Amino acid sequence: MQTAFITGASSGIGRATAVALGRSGFRLVLAGRRRERLEELAQELKGVPTHLLTFDVRDQAAVDAAVASLPTEFQDVDVLINNAGNAHGLAPIQDGDVRDWDAMLDGNVKGLLYVSRAVLPAMQRRRVGYIINIGSIAGHETYPNGNVYCASKAAVAALTQGMRMDLLPLNIRVAEVNPGLVETEFSQVRFKGDTARAAQTYQGLEPLRPEDIADLIQFMVTRPPHVNLAEVLILPAAQASATQVRRTS
Repeated sequence: MQTAFITGASSGIGRATAVALGRSGFRLVLAGRRRERLEELAQELKGVPTHLLTFDVRDQAAVDAAVASLPTEFQDVDVLINNAGNAHGLAPIQDGDVRDWDAMLDGNVKGLLYVSRAVLPAMQRRRVGYIINIGSIAGHETYPNGNVYCASKAAVAALTQGMRMDLLPLNIRVAEVNPGLVETEFSQVRFKGDTARAAQTYQGLEPLRPEDIADLIQFMVTRPPHVNLAEVLILPAAQASATQVRRTS
């Protein structure tokens, strides 16, 4: 049985990915900040071996301690899904909140690095593994007021390429999934709990669902060992670019 380690597993894409991989026969390490949500997910995944880790990816010491605490049967991670991350605010650069900038860069970039660094030794030792970083169309197309968020996801794209090069001799595959509009808690976090404004993001179109991304990830990690879907852009049919969507109302 293979082991998958999923960050941001308490909601959205991370949660849906846990369900999909659990049904595919993976043993799961579920990491997130909200313990109660992780426990609810573990209850839903009855029959799937799971281990819960509660930490913030922005805290390197907490990441290292959590990974070091893994029971023996969960230590040999085969698949790492770097999913944790968020957008904070949508302001022009001159009006940006430094706290929002720190949250995005620390979570989307440094958090990915901290978790990868902690998990990689087990993959290096066995010379096998698959790392999937959750990027965004925003990492490839900057849009107005997206500035720091887009920069953080562009960093994810660059890191994915660099990781793929550096880990090639170790037989560790590295890939990036770049979603367009996915209806999760993303916009509620970005707009700081303004549910009405968050809902407008998806108004008049059918966005992707977390399960759509989870299906893609499940497909990627179950390909033969000689196959790596290295970079995938996945959009709802109503979206053509980071800034162009078709709305019915």
